[in-house]
Amino acid sequence: MYEIRQEQMNLFIQENEVVTMKELQSRFPEISLMTIHRDLDALAAAGLITKVRGGARNIRHQRDLTFEVRAGENQTGKAQMAKKAAALVGGQTSVFLDSGTSCLALARILPPTPGMAITTGPNIAVALASIQGPAVTICPGTLNKENLAISGHSTLQFLETINIDFAFIGVSGYGKTAGFTCGKESEMMVKHQVISRARKTAVFCDAVKFHRLMPFTFATLEDIDYVITDKRPADEFVEAAESAGVTIL
Repeated sequence: MYEIRQEQMNLFIQENEVVTMKELQSRFPEISLMTIHRDLDALAAAGLITKVRGGARNIRHQRDLTFEVRAGENQTGKAQMAKKAAALVGGQTSVFLDSGTSCLALARILPPTPGMAITTGPNIAVALASIQGPAVTICPGTLNKENLAISGHSTLQFLETINIDFAFIGVSGYGKTAGFTCGKESEMMVKHQVISRARKTAVFCDAVKFHRLMPFTFATLEDIDYVITDKRPADEFVEAAESAGVTIL
C-alpha cells in the first residue's frame, strides 16, 4: 500500500515541480505529517526527489541555473521589473544591487543617484560604471563562477560597515512556509545581511519563482518592503503581502 502511495506522491511532485508540506497534507489527508516525511525520505533515497525546507522538489531543480542560462530567460519580464525598480531609486544616497540577471537589467537603466551603488556582482559593477552618477563599490569575497555572485566571510564583514538606503535582492524561489529562498548557503547569508542593513528592501520575483523552492531561506514577507514581479501573483500571496505591509509592483 505504501509503495502505491509513494508512487502517487512522486508523481504529484514531478508534475508540480515544487510542493510544500501543506500541499502534500492536502493531497494525502489520510496519512500523518510524520508519514509524509518518511515517504519523502524514501523517495529522496531513491534519487527521485529532493527534500527542502518546508517541502520537496523534483530533481530538475537541485540547484540554481547558471548565469548564462538565466540571462536568456524571460527577458521581457526582467525589463518590466527593472523599470518598476528604477522608479524607486530616485533620491537614494546608497543603493545595493544583488547579483543576478534582474539586478543586471536594473543596473543598465539605473537613474543617477547622488551617493553610491554597492553590488556583489562584478558584471553589474561594470554595467554601473558605464552610466553617469553613483560611485560604484564591489563587495570583497569569493566569486561563484556559475552565477557570478560574490559571497563569503569577507563579504559579510564588509557589509557590516555599510548603511544601505535601498536594497534590490534577487530571488531563486518562494514558498508559503519557506519564504524567499536561494540555492547556496553563503549567498543566503549575504542576502540576509544586506536586508538587515537596508532601510528599504525590494525583491525581484518573476512569476516562475513562485513555483520553485530552493534550499536556503533568506527572508520572509515580514522582512521586506516591496515585491517586484512581472505578473500578478496568486490571490493568496497578494493577501499575505498586504497583511505584512508589503507593496507588490
